[in-house]
Amino acid sequence: MTGDQIFIFSVLGAALVLFMWGRWRYDLVAVLALLAAVAGGVVPADQAFDGFAHPAVITVAAVLILSRALRNSGLVDLVSKPIGRISGHPYMHVLSLTGLVAVLSAFMNNVGALALVMPIALKTALQNNRSPSMVLMPLAFGSILGGLMTMIGTPPNIIVASYREQIPDIGEPFGMFAFSPVGAAVTLVGVAFVSLLGWRLMPHREGPSARERLFKIEEYMTEARVTNASTVVGLSLRELETLAEGEVAVAGLIRGEVRRLVPSKLEHLRVGDVVILQVDPSKLASLISETKMELVGEKQLDAEALKSDEVSLIEAVVMPGSPLEGRTPYVLHGQTQGGVNLLAVARQDEPIHERLEEVRFRVGDVLLLQGDTETLPDAVTAVGCLPLAERGLESSRPNRVALAVGVFAVALVLTAMGVASAPVAFVGAAAAMVMLNLVNLREVYESIDWPVIVLLAAMIPVGEALQTTDGTGLIAQAVVGMNGVLPAWGILVLILAVTMAMTSVINNAATAVVMAPIAASVATQLGANPDAFLMAVAIGASSAFLTPIGHQSNTLVLGPGGYKFGDYWPMGLPLQIIIGVVAVPLLLLIWPLY
Repeated sequence: MTGDQIFIFSVLGAALVLFMWGRWRYDLVAVLALLAAVAGGVVPADQAFDGFAHPAVITVAAVLILSRALRNSGLVDLVSKPIGRISGHPYMHVLSLTGLVAVLSAFMNNVGALALVMPIALKTALQNNRSPSMVLMPLAFGSILGGLMTMIGTPPNIIVASYREQIPDIGEPFGMFAFSPVGAAVTLVGVAFVSLLGWRLMPHREGPSARERLFKIEEYMTEARVTNASTVVGLSLRELETLAEGEVAVAGLIRGEVRRLVPSKLEHLRVGDVVILQVDPSKLASLISETKMELVGEKQLDAEALKSDEVSLIEAVVMPGSPLEGRTPYVLHGQTQGGVNLLAVARQDEPIHERLEEVRFRVGDVLLLQGDTETLPDAVTAVGCLPLAERGLESSRPNRVALAVGVFAVALVLTAMGVASAPVAFVGAAAAMVMLNLVNLREVYESIDWPVIVLLAAMIPVGEALQTTDGTGLIAQAVVGMNGVLPAWGILVLILAVTMAMTSVINNAATAVVMAPIAASVATQLGANPDAFLMAVAIGASSAFLTPIGHQSNTLVLGPGGYKFGDYWPMGLPLQIIIGVVAVPLLLLIWPLY
């Protein structure tokens, strides 16, 4: 083993450990890995950022923009209307939602498709007096499965397709629908399993809504009056919150006959004012003692006390790529110009009440927000959160739907026929969507999942360094050495299994970047068809069903569904086994090894 090989293996090993650790965001880890590779001389400095011009990165960005345009057209609203009519039976309920999101995910970003269908799932679950936990995990799994069907369905497919072009004896990428024969079969069987049996295997949360237990307003909201003896007279509401070291939030102010919800934090307290406080019951006594305010009445407040015709409460989940991710509520206040109150945060089915101002948001956190009825939904969307109530999906207008679908279909046809490469076709389609006013420039930049783009752009040169140092050849030799124990198809199964294991703990795109060159090298040394091995990587990288951290879709439903970390594998493990059983024979049939 050469020095360069030892170094690149060390960089990749450290990156994988950091990916699994999850303390640092995956895009930051990828950039650090790239910088380390440049510093170690295995990636030339003048090629360090070539990944940003890589066809796979450009295609992913373009597809994200097209997903936003399709959403804006009202397509999802149109196709989802029948679901409410057939959701009476639990099997049909899960099947209709999972099937819908799978079809959408074949042509849209997985997370984007999930975000569109999730409010529909929540609404229909409540209408049928079912826990959202029954439908949300199947919905997330369906969004992942659907991405297997086309090249643009998920970033790993785009990466694998692009990598095939670099193989000397082939020299061209996979086509748009090259993934469909195996991908469609796996999706069909996977959706059937999830809808008919899988949802019964996962833990269920009792009651009509698991989320109803997250935010019991009456447990931590109360009213306190400012008296002549109070030490807070003359202080601003912000100073009152600071005085309590982040353990209290002001949700309203009553002055005379006027009740103001979401008051300005610059408002100064006067004698006789009544403040509506969010405070943990265990901290209430010390707060009253310190400030010398007096409690009003014997009963604590319920949610209705925090709402009016002008002020609403809304639950929202932090989406991947949200500007709130990893930040404190200070960013929320800044992004919304102080027009939104954060009342509570729930994480993995557990509310966080203490020191709310010090909480650092994570993807999947459920936030209880208070704000102006008219502006609150837009404010929530602006900070990258998804409202978990019936929301204003774009009204479907047939002309807009037809226009958006038509532009998208032209791009698909051009790519499938080889008239234009995927990056050119989809960037052109994205530009057409802008010119046709189906998506504006602000939405173009908002729709791109920049952490994923940075991850891909940084990891691609690192993956190429694994090849240039012949690290892939070294790994391939070790795998091929098992050929005396395992047949070629057994090594294919091994590649699939290793990829599945990796994608359960690290980002699926990063998994594809690392495993694609290894799989191709193994195939070359076996003298086998590399297509079968590359397809195995594509299938395995999109089989992240064991944990909530393996795929963003799983993370997104963690909080709203009230799931625990260990709730995923009871349904996810059998699903992975089924995928392997279905995929391997089809791979061998459609992409023969010899």
